[in-house]
Amino acid sequence: MEPTDDLERRDFIAAALTGGAMAALSPSAALARDASQLRQSSVSPKLGELKHVKTSVLDVGYFDLGAPTGQAVLLLHGWPYDVHTYVDVAPALAARGYRVIVPYLRGYGATRFTSNAILRNGQQAALASDAIELIEALGLRRSIVGGCDWGARSAVSVAACRSDLTKGLVSVSGYLIGSQEVGRKPLSPAAERDWWYQFYFATDRGREGYALQTREFARLIWKTASPRWAFDDDTFDQSAAALENPDHVAIAIHNYRWRMGLTEGESRYDAMERQLASFPPIRVPSITLEGDANGAPHPQPEAYRTKFQDKYLHRLVGGGVGHNLPQEAPHDFVEAVIDVDRMTSL
Repeated sequence: MEPTDDLERRDFIAAALTGGAMAALSPSAALARDASQLRQSSVSPKLGELKHVKTSVLDVGYFDLGAPTGQAVLLLHGWPYDVHTYVDVAPALAARGYRVIVPYLRGYGATRFTSNAILRNGQQAALASDAIELIEALGLRRSIVGGCDWGARSAVSVAACRSDLTKGLVSVSGYLIGSQEVGRKPLSPAAERDWWYQFYFATDRGREGYALQTREFARLIWKTASPRWAFDDDTFDQSAAALENPDHVAIAIHNYRWRMGLTEGESRYDAMERQLASFPPIRVPSITLEGDANGAPHPQPEAYRTKFQDKYLHRLVGGGVGHNLPQEAPHDFVEAVIDVDRMTSL
């Protein structure tokens, strides 16, 4: 772990950089914008009213749709997206009788750390632990867990480490568990090029650039990861607002630096990281999904097939579907959740 003074200094710099665009606004204009963002994040026309629950390190903002007694489905978003990845999926599942929980990850939207002293940590075990603690805090029984991008990694990690809490799994791009040892190893030149932003984030220039131009960066990732998704400005803006979380830059940068072994995590997550580094099998019914036009780095299905040791299906979703599959092809994701639920009763 890095020295506390250094962390505080860097977090202060990150906050200052993130607020750079605000400097041109008058104090009253800045306050008005903050108030507007708070209103927008607390109520969603399709997701309902935002709720909050505390875990060991977070005050988690989440949406809770459907019947309280329905089969629980936890849906986890990725970077640089937000809860609106499931803006059509969640209501559709709720209408089918499911209870659907859609939280903002740490560093996104309404979710906040409970203390300034907590490391703004983006390592995979921290994010997976957040999901586990949320399940426990809400008193959910065995949940169907689904995810895309960072959320898929967390969903797979939860299923691998806590099958007692997991009834089934839906994962976009399959088995995404990693380790620092693997992350340090060089890839082919073509694969390294696909990860260009990871190397950018490894530099101070990259952190500063991301802090100053977070929205522009996110829009570029959306376009390259889903080259055939014709999203409009309103669709982008409703998700990009979540990236203005004061901890977002620190979490995103730490996540990618940790993967490459350039920064340390926290000892509290060491046991889970050791378990994940062994690449444990998934022993709950699972469906993996892949878009036929996914422009983001992702493994091929044959590379992870053997990791799924219970009932398992893989589906390729056609029609130009990219990386953000649940938002681009919500019907296919909804059907995957329903089918996983059926698989658990066979």
